[in-house]
Formats: sequence, C-alpha cells, structure tokens
Amino acid sequence: MTRTITARAPGKINVSFRVGPPRPDGYHAVASLYLAVSLFEDVAATARADAAITVSLHPGSSAVADPEDFPLGEDNLVIRAARLLARHTGHVAGVDLEITKRVPIAGGMGGGSADAAAALVACNALWGTGLNREELSRLGSRLGADVPFALSGGAAVGLGVGDELSPLLLRTRTDWVLVPASYGLSTPAVYSRLDTLRDGLDVPTPTEVEPAVVQALVAGDHGALAGLLANDLTPAAMELAPELAAVLRMGEQAGALSALVSGSGPTVALLASGPEHAREIANQLLDEAGLAAHTVHGPVHGASII
Repeated sequence: MTRTITARAPGKINVSFRVGPPRPDGYHAVASLYLAVSLFEDVAATARADAAITVSLHPGSSAVADPEDFPLGEDNLVIRAARLLARHTGHVAGVDLEITKRVPIAGGMGGGSADAAAALVACNALWGTGLNREELSRLGSRLGADVPFALSGGAAVGLGVGDELSPLLLRTRTDWVLVPASYGLSTPAVYSRLDTLRDGLDVPTPTEVEPAVVQALVAGDHGALAGLLANDLTPAAMELAPELAAVLRMGEQAGALSALVSGSGPTVALLASGPEHAREIANQLLDEAGLAAHTVHGPVHGASII
C-alpha cells in the first residue's frame, strides 16, 4: 500500500516590520514581530519506488486562480526542500509532493515558506530521517528567511534577516481580516524600491522590535496594538501597487481597528476586536466593495503532521 503523509504549515502576518539598510550580502537586517495565522498550506508526501521527486498542485488550491501559471519546476520551494533534506541525510528514495495552496501567492504572508516547512516535516516523517525541529529549522533557513518561523509557528520576534527567532507566549488570540489581491508583488522588487526611496538617508539597523508592540500583542490589548502596527515596506509596496491605498482606506471604513500591508504585500491585514467583529468587517467589504476576504486568527501552531 502506498504511504502518504500530509503536513500543514501556517501563513504569517508581520505585526511590526522594521527594515534596515542593505547588508553586504544583499539582504536587509530586519526586526519583525511574526504572528502565525489560521490560513494554511498543506503538502502531501507520497512514497515512490524510485528516487524521483515530483510536485503537483491539488485541485482545491483556493489561492491559485490559474493552475497553468503556478510553477512546478525544480525552483519550486517544495522540491528544493525535499532535495535539501535528502542530500543532508543521505536519503535516496523519491517522493511525490502535492501542494494545497490557500495563502495568497506573492502576497507577503510567507506562503512559499509555509510550503517548504510543510515539505520538510512531511518528508522527514515519510522517510524516517529523524531530524528534530531545531535541525529542520537550520535546514529551512537555507531555503528562505521565513521558513524557520513557518516551522515554529505561534508568535516570535525575528532579528537578523528574520530567521533569528525569540518565541513569545501569547495570553490571548487576535482576530484579523485578510484582503488578498488579484496580483502578487515580488519581494526583491519591493525591497529594491524601498532602497530607492531611502537613497541618501541614514537608515539605522534595527536591533529590536518596539517593546510596546510586543507587550500589546502578548497582552491581547487590541486598542494599544491598533496604534502600533507598522511596516517599513508599506511605502515601497504602495508605489508598486497604488491601489493598496484604497484597500487600506476601505478596511478602516469597514470598521477595522487598524490596517497594514502584510510583509512585502499586497495582502492587507485588518485588525478586529474579536471573531464576530472580523466577520462583520469581511461581510461589509464584500457587500460594499466586492472584496473577498478571509477571517483568521493567531497564534496557531507551526508545521505539523495532520
């Protein structure tokens, strides 16, 4: 009987995101407050008799408008994750990987990183390679800065390029409305535009997330948190996608406590006071602006077998 193991990993919101100047390696130092939210990617790993590694897209992938446009080649993070794990452990058996995508593609929510994290967890279990979570996280950081957080989930402060994580224990959940766009934004393009906007400015390297925003999230103080949401990438994302300004405005008009661009965008995250308030905001956006939105909450667990 063919064996299949499925793992699930969450998308994320950057509740606070500070970006420093470019480093010599081309990356940017950041100080991020990550929150894993209840919009998930699934990766099903099915054993093969040979050493081939393949990837396919599940028909129920709600984040993919046209499956023909979704890349399934060797650059797909799921294949890269499986190959990296195989090389690292010396494993030679193959695997068929099927992705169910729900997190907006190129939406600033770490969907690709969630795919990679789920693939690492699923293949590690399927192949019996026995790596612990810390070892998987070190491998994941070679695939992308957000992969370690997709593995850990919950909430965390991320420094360095976002992969130096300090987990937070939250006392309560927060509720959000996510408004995806019909288009994506290239993360490198957003960072490049930010550098252009900052040309000639003395930008400090961030060394911490503002304590007040950490405290507000930990305590579940929605009123305080609403005034502290921040994302240094917002001006660059809005230059590349000027329509984001209207979405942010409509979210606030629909009653959101606050609105911000998630990561490099273009997904917009709207803070709600609770689950019922989130549903009201989503319904109003649909009724008055025709905007389909997801109600989500955080924190949620990181990549795990389902």
